[in-house]
Amino acid sequence: MPQPVVSAADWRAAELEASGRWLRRPDPAAIADLQAGFARLRASGKPLLEITREDMPLGAFAAVLADAAQELEQGCGVRVIRGLPLQDYGVEDCRLLAWAIGTHLGVARPQGKASQLISDVRDAGGTYRGGGGRGYNTNAELDFHTDGSDVVALFCLKTARRGELSRLASSVAIHNALLATRPELVEALYQPFPHSRQQEEAADEPPAYLAPVYGMAEGQFASRYIRNHIRSTQSMDGQPRLTALQHAALDAIQDLASTPEFCFSMWLEPGDLQLLNNHVVIHSRTHYEDFEVPEQKRHLLRLWLAVPGGRPLPDGLLAAYKSVASGTVRGGFKGRGVTPEMQAWQARAAASLGMRDTPY
Repeated sequence: MPQPVVSAADWRAAELEASGRWLRRPDPAAIADLQAGFARLRASGKPLLEITREDMPLGAFAAVLADAAQELEQGCGVRVIRGLPLQDYGVEDCRLLAWAIGTHLGVARPQGKASQLISDVRDAGGTYRGGGGRGYNTNAELDFHTDGSDVVALFCLKTARRGELSRLASSVAIHNALLATRPELVEALYQPFPHSRQQEEAADEPPAYLAPVYGMAEGQFASRYIRNHIRSTQSMDGQPRLTALQHAALDAIQDLASTPEFCFSMWLEPGDLQLLNNHVVIHSRTHYEDFEVPEQKRHLLRLWLAVPGGRPLPDGLLAAYKSVASGTVRGGFKGRGVTPEMQAWQARAAASLGMRDTPY
């Protein structure tokens, strides 16, 4: 029988709000050092896949990121860095800045069918629920979920006209609450569920795999709750059908996460960098209405990061992350669109962070 998880990431919404641990506003000296380092990087003219952390010294801003990294792994699993100097830069400069900050936190992981390393999060007319559906390119309300990496970073450039409330919940708190009331559901969540690769598999990968929602490794808890990927398998030939107990367990996570007790909501502002530990926090977003003028439309940049201090993961997540050992580059997809240049950059980035590289 699963046991309660003891973790600093076991929080309720009111507790997180009162603690203030989720938010930091860097002081002017740290922002000035970030700008100076970015000016040096920009002057170098280096393309993204040649940049490592040594190319943008951070000065006092390094402590801001170090504190965020510690909070993500050892604390509540959430950190918003507010007030990045967005107003001084155009979109491509912001892309470069987000990427360069990411190199100090971890190694970027591939996303999507093209294995892009940094994604534009905006409404491109996509369909959320479906065999190849992804939420980031729609304006739909999203189920609570995790992303496919240790950490997800969202850099907010522009907000929508109405809506797009960011919502978070502690996977640890939900696990423990369910264990106290519906232990049979928690036990089911430690067992394998079918997951679709959403038509993003490489040529030598199957279209689906088995992975648990909850797991433990070396005393560390990890959750991977991507219900849209599980749902997609139910229309695929040859995939196991979910039992009534499995459906109830997945419903219970969504239902609890949506309650005021567990759901912590925030409005992201332009210049916010939201960082989440996917292993202990699930997230969602409300539906939004966008502006008509293209230049005013909602726009965020997303990085998926493998981080050097990431916890070990249970063996059941190997098919999802390609590696489960701590200190390895893991997460993302295996290889559609992955180039030799991307693989070479990954090896350099991993070495600069003291991480062990993992093949795509």
